[in-house]
Amino acid sequence: MLNHAPHLPAPTGLGKTRPLWQWLALILATALVSTALEWLGLPGAFLIGAMIMGVTFSAYGATVRMPRRVLLVAQALFGTAIGTMISPGIIATFAADWVLFTVIVVSIILMSTLTGWGLAWRGIVPGSTAIWGSSPGAASAMLIMSEAYGADTRLVAFMQYLRVLCVCLAAAIVAHFGVSEAGPPVVHTVFAAISFEQFGTALLIALVGGVAGKLLRLPSGVFLMPFILSGILNATELAEPQVPAPLLFLCYAIVGLNVGLAFTRPILLHARRASPAILLSILVLMAFSGVLALLLVTLTGIDPLTAYLATSPGGMDSIAIIAASSHVDMGFVMSLQTARLVIVTLLGPSIARFMAKTIPHFRDR
Repeated sequence: MLNHAPHLPAPTGLGKTRPLWQWLALILATALVSTALEWLGLPGAFLIGAMIMGVTFSAYGATVRMPRRVLLVAQALFGTAIGTMISPGIIATFAADWVLFTVIVVSIILMSTLTGWGLAWRGIVPGSTAIWGSSPGAASAMLIMSEAYGADTRLVAFMQYLRVLCVCLAAAIVAHFGVSEAGPPVVHTVFAAISFEQFGTALLIALVGGVAGKLLRLPSGVFLMPFILSGILNATELAEPQVPAPLLFLCYAIVGLNVGLAFTRPILLHARRASPAILLSILVLMAFSGVLALLLVTLTGIDPLTAYLATSPGGMDSIAIIAASSHVDMGFVMSLQTARLVIVTLLGPSIARFMAKTIPHFRDR
């Protein structure tokens, strides 16, 4: 049972280097890797490249972390950009298939709970920690709520961010081969030439939506509120917010680095014994989500790549980045991803409390 962190060694490797040099090396390495992945045609190349280099640098002792304010700005801008890709049919899509959406989301939550149950039953991860770590919701929201319920936040962080990393890598690979069969990637209008007025509108939406999401304390609110505002304004043709491509790619990289740098050496050391079992539980959840995607294809006739991205249990912003670079129905993907975020946030605390109190094996010891 993992209850206590082992003795942590003194800073080694990159940890001995000044933060400025760490950042310079990380930025250069991320740019090179991301550019190479973009050249290879991998969807979300700047996200994936940043994740890979963030994990690599962090594992080798890097001590730099993504500043919170920088991350929030990137999420707000990216949410605004994604909103411009949503058609008016997103609400109609959800309304028409809300029963199916609910069944799929609840199924993912139940499977994630089952995998957490397995980890706790085998004594690999403490009870409530296993449930919170396996919950397929916003990673940051799960960390905050898990701490309030006495879970081991280091293990919860490891489980949450490892799931996001695995799901994003798999989604990017699937999207790459899916694109090769369906045709070249869609070139969204967000990548076209824009005016200062369009960019100014985007900045205003990002600011207002981001602040609103923060004040309302919504899960992923800094991303979600600009996404909603931008989508409404764009769909009603009241405004045409746009974000320049270079700035958008920078936002991708910031989101990716935030995930990658979360794999700190203390967390990796603390979770090393449980890592194989945790990884297996993540793969089981991903496989189950793939089965649900096949069900969506059969029942709705939606294309397989859209169904796969819609049911992927990763971070909503990360999946949105990959979807934005792929030939998919963006409205369908974001409808199901948003539904998952809302439902898991509402049900997560109740499920964790129920498991922790009613089943002895789930009680943290």
